[in-house]
Amino acid sequence: MKKNWITFLLLIIFFVPTHACTIAIISGQHTPDGRPILWKHRDTGVLENKVIFFDGGKYLAAGLINSDDAYPERVWIGFNEAGFAIMNSASYNLIEKDTIDMPHMTGAMMREALLQVATVDEFEQFLQEHPKPMGVETNYGVIDALGNAAFFETDNFNYTRIDVDDKTVAPHGYIVRTNYSFTGMPNEGAGYIRFETAERLFYRASASNKLSIPYIMEHMATSVLNSYSEQDARNAIHMSETESKYMYFQDCINRYSSSSSVAIQGVKPGQSPSLTTMWSLVGFPLASVVVPTWITPARTLPEIITAPGLENAPICDWALELKTRMIPSMRGSTQYYINATKVFNANHTGITQQLIPVSREVMHETLNLMNGWETPPQKAVDAHYNWLDTFITDQYKVLFGIPNF
Repeated sequence: MKKNWITFLLLIIFFVPTHACTIAIISGQHTPDGRPILWKHRDTGVLENKVIFFDGGKYLAAGLINSDDAYPERVWIGFNEAGFAIMNSASYNLIEKDTIDMPHMTGAMMREALLQVATVDEFEQFLQEHPKPMGVETNYGVIDALGNAAFFETDNFNYTRIDVDDKTVAPHGYIVRTNYSFTGMPNEGAGYIRFETAERLFYRASASNKLSIPYIMEHMATSVLNSYSEQDARNAIHMSETESKYMYFQDCINRYSSSSSVAIQGVKPGQSPSLTTMWSLVGFPLASVVVPTWITPARTLPEIITAPGLENAPICDWALELKTRMIPSMRGSTQYYINATKVFNANHTGITQQLIPVSREVMHETLNLMNGWETPPQKAVDAHYNWLDTFITDQYKVLFGIPNF
């Protein structure tokens, strides 16, 4: 028993510092196209990611995994063929410090839910029936094909359901969470500055009816704003590419441990669940490009965001290589300082600055392609994936000289 308790403590020590995600759910009643959205900006100690299909239950599912988790045993955001989608952020104020908390169980439970759950109500039943203690301290976010959207602030034995369509808690149609729960212990947990930043950006978008995939992927997923200090890497747009402007960015949405940023766009009630779309920035988000995916019978994926076995997604490798240009030093705490002129600059050669138009083109072409779809046609999907692989690979080669083949 003592040995097991030591193991639990070691797991807590190992996982807590790097699990610092920023997440949000947007109700379909407040998006321009009526489709709900889950968004997860993932922070982790495992920076290598990819997207895969997995089965073995009632539903076929797809999701983001650590590249070294080939089975996989854990999924960190994903969706299934029933149109159910799930994500999470670790919470650090729901349970006492001497209570069992095994953060890897959160990913295992999400994998389990994707294989057997179709609706938000079924997920609530899943939590009720799951063996206790669950070994989690987390904010689960879920949507389904019926238009439901909710957070479940969950610990070992209990949960609190918070519906995004409840105007008393989400008057503007969205809910943001970082690394604390609103039903947890006050003034504990983490991510308060990131929460304020995300709230500010979402509020601006809601005021102009821009709670959409393009806004999230261009502005939220690439944010390097500290709402406490008001520093912002985008302000380097007025500086030359030859200058250096180092900014402490550990309290920004993008930080050293950011490994991906993924939005899952659900469907309107009555639409086919097969239209559920996952938009992924795989790898360091400031150096990645948005790639869309659907679940289709042939189980195809764009080659740049997936890989067999224990291999890493190609676009993740490219993003990590570009990350070293933004964060050139790893000595001591220097990894927490980003050179803002490598993100944006007056010469328009910033890495994020050059990749945003590539993502815009991808989103524009994809959204146009989807117009009129009742279900994703396999031929059109495969042709689009081929275009994405070629177009995005060429852009990295032309803009940055990578990949080197």
